[in-house]
Amino acid sequence: MVAVILCSSLCLYAVGVARLWRHAGAGQGIRYAQALAFIGGWFALVAALVWLDELSEQLFSAHMAQHELLMLAAAPLIAAAAPLIALLWVLPPGARRRVMLAVRRPSVVAATAVVTAPPTVWCVHVTALWVWHLPALYDAALEHEAVHIVQHLSFFGSAALFWWGLAHGRYGRLGYGAAVLYVFATAVHSGVLGALLTFSPRVWYPLYESTASRFGMTPLEDQQLAGLLMWVPASLVFIAGGLYFFAAWIRESERRAQIFATR
Repeated sequence: MVAVILCSSLCLYAVGVARLWRHAGAGQGIRYAQALAFIGGWFALVAALVWLDELSEQLFSAHMAQHELLMLAAAPLIAAAAPLIALLWVLPPGARRRVMLAVRRPSVVAATAVVTAPPTVWCVHVTALWVWHLPALYDAALEHEAVHIVQHLSFFGSAALFWWGLAHGRYGRLGYGAAVLYVFATAVHSGVLGALLTFSPRVWYPLYESTASRFGMTPLEDQQLAGLLMWVPASLVFIAGGLYFFAAWIRESERRAQIFATR
């Protein structure tokens, strides 16, 4: 089922991009870099949901790697790839026009501004990350496939909304500086959760106790490795993202200063 959904998403994106480029010209509407970003994000989804799927049921560290791929690789890459524009061009012309008219309504525009504002996307992502790591919910995801699917959708969806809101959501009218602050704030709270997992003297998720030993690790060592994966590599990704937005903030400030000077 997962493989079918992934293959279908790739085909739909490719069809949408092909139709858009045939109408507007290659590289217009969706840039080449955005198309490449979608491919990279798609492969991250394949790695997380297909290649690591079986191992994630036996190792907490593999499950954590799966989540980090969803939130820190697949989500930002696919958010940057303008998938909604591609899906719009999959629709027939009449349906496409109706959708475009609907999303341009003042009420829809206002609601979108609220949903994609940095405080909103940050709170949604924080909530998804911390709530799903509560032992009761995490164990439920391990025991019930439907709950596990909801968990993955929550991680990927909240992360994609977070990155899209910062990159495309007009930054809540606060400028690129807001994006810098929220990215670094996310690095801090996710790093805290990773540190708690790393230094905890007890196992948080007992369901892995019977499987970690098959890979030459104790359950606590498996948990420590998972915590380190959340703490160190994830923090580096967020720091890189924060520096990117900081550089964009500087460029935007210089551009506005030049415009003001020419008036």
